[in-house]
Amino acid sequence: MKTYELHVAGLKRHLPIIQIKENLSIASFILLGDIEMVDAAATALAEKIPDVDLLITAEAKGIPLVYELSKRMKLPRYVVARKSLKSYMLEPLIHEVKSITTEEKQILCLDFHDVAFLKYKRVAIIDDVISTGASIKVLEELVTKAGGRVVAKAAIIAEGDATKRDDIIFLGELPLFPHHQ
Repeated sequence: MKTYELHVAGLKRHLPIIQIKENLSIASFILLGDIEMVDAAATALAEKIPDVDLLITAEAKGIPLVYELSKRMKLPRYVVARKSLKSYMLEPLIHEVKSITTEEKQILCLDFHDVAFLKYKRVAIIDDVISTGASIKVLEELVTKAGGRVVAKAAIIAEGDATKRDDIIFLGELPLFPHHQ
């Protein structure tokens, strides 16, 4: 199996290169379960994120990172945009998203209570990897609709063209691996 050697937050990882489409492969960065990476990345990102009132992430890979970042930044709460409607959600805000790693369109939604908590807050959007920016854009729209103000967008990794963006904070870069025909 081909791998890509990633160096980020003082750590090294060998990531398997996985074909996700007929003409594209990616180096698969899996944050869930990697406590050492979550800890190191949270420490490094906490130093780069400006003063905010609240962090938000999309379910599920960003959850351990946003939890650790909230602790380091001494924030009492964070918000998770869910990928499906739950029966307990009152008046949810809903947006569709299409990510590089998913075949189908997905939704991101916020419960009424999270919407109320976001109102008038300075918010940082947190993700594990930013590639196309589709998830970040949807989260930004959700925060804005809820009455919050996005003041930062941050991830551990920027992938592909996202590495050229000047509106995101990131710790490391991953290339995309196109298949030429």
